[in-house]
Amino acid sequence: MLKILFSPSEGKIAGGTFTESNLFGASHARDEILTTYRDIVLSGDEEAIKVLFGFKKFSECQPYIVDIFDSPLMHAIERYDGVAYDYLKYSEQESLTQAYLREHTIIFSNLYGPLRGGDTIANYKVKQGNSIGDIAPDKFYKERFGYQLDLYLAKDDILDLRAGYYDKFYKVTKPYTTLKFLKKGKTVSHWAKAYRGIVLREIAKAQIDSLEAFNSLEIEGLSIHEIKKTKNKTEIVYNIME
Repeated sequence: MLKILFSPSEGKIAGGTFTESNLFGASHARDEILTTYRDIVLSGDEEAIKVLFGFKKFSECQPYIVDIFDSPLMHAIERYDGVAYDYLKYSEQESLTQAYLREHTIIFSNLYGPLRGGDTIANYKVKQGNSIGDIAPDKFYKERFGYQLDLYLAKDDILDLRAGYYDKFYKVTKPYTTLKFLKKGKTVSHWAKAYRGIVLREIAKAQIDSLEAFNSLEIEGLSIHEIKKTKNKTEIVYNIME
């Protein structure tokens, strides 16, 4: 089976239709960080809340001042609302494509850590790189979930579509593939997010089940420039065609 590692997004879609939490890993492993987050959010300390969320105005914080343990939940793959997810277009996909995304995607959240696409989470806000109280999320989750992820991914092919920051949450210890995007010979950043979403969408639509099958997948607007191999990492470099 192919598993795709993916980044979260600063933006979120509010609401949700689920009430029962379903999260990857041991049920108690996140208790400390989630409780610390909830306590800050409900503390009434406007400065602490603004720092946690990364907002300058307290009025911007209001949509996220909720008890995450008593909030409507949504699949992680649906919750995020940013460039990559705009191009993924989850809500527009057929049911089989959506099911694939829920099962095959692992998203690395700044609050929840590693999540399967189908895990159910509350609406939340943590600015990338911020600590939650005294807890650094990347270190917290690397220590608690590294071994679990190794076991979970042991028999799977891995395509790592994460932004570089999220390598801090989990270091892949087996052979894996990652992608790089060039436009006019230069590495792109904003468009890399878009094309990560496009690639994930096309993989899901084609129901790709291995890296071998992925290597044969043609993606509109992309052509392979070169393939680099170093240690356990294979990097496919794509040209974005005009």
